[in-house]
Amino acid sequence: MSALASLEAEVVDCRRCPRLVEWRERVAREKRAAFRDEEYWGRPVPGFGDPEARILLLGLAPAAHGGNRTGRVFTGDRSGDFLFAALHRAGLADRPVSVRRGDGLTLHGCWITAAVRCAPPANRPLPAERDACARWLRAEVPLLPGLRVVVCLGGYAWDAALRLLEHPLRPKPRFGHGAEVDAGPWTLLGCFHPSQQNTFTGKLTPDMVDAVLARARALADQPSGAGAPSARRDASTSAA
Repeated sequence: MSALASLEAEVVDCRRCPRLVEWRERVAREKRAAFRDEEYWGRPVPGFGDPEARILLLGLAPAAHGGNRTGRVFTGDRSGDFLFAALHRAGLADRPVSVRRGDGLTLHGCWITAAVRCAPPANRPLPAERDACARWLRAEVPLLPGLRVVVCLGGYAWDAALRLLEHPLRPKPRFGHGAEVDAGPWTLLGCFHPSQQNTFTGKLTPDMVDAVLARARALADQPSGAGAPSARRDASTSAA
């Protein structure tokens, strides 16, 4: 078993946070009417993608009736529909749609994961739950040795990525759409979260996410040893 597969097995068996365990399993039992005939995943959701990824897409947590239902982060809801269409346009996914774990979708050069692996009530993990779940991201990132860029989908993911650093950046870089920071082991890129609240209101448009992914690809494809660009800190504090 590969190290990533071994980590996935540990993740899906996790029951460290009683509130999250109760919520994810209750949602999986009660279901949403539109999905009443489907079997929900109802467990922690592992990361997935290309083990040779140079780009990591980091989100907040699985959606109750998205990843918690399908078993794959950013899959089965409007956020995922928006994101996978963008990844396909960028040449990072072999198809523009993903419906559930094991549906044949293949990612090229990227890995997708979340800071918190269980669907939280109201999409808001408690600080203790965030901290308990951080162990999985800390274990996952070193298993992606080609990683050069972390695209943070929202302010929560931005903060989670900064907490991974052995030496915290001071002053702390502020999140904003298009924010770019040389974090040492990789470059952080900020992107508004592809939530319906953002995409339906035009806060995040296809052109905006396409620009971030194009920048991620340009950074990831730089020749080894070329060096990271000078750090740029966007003054925006907007979070997804």
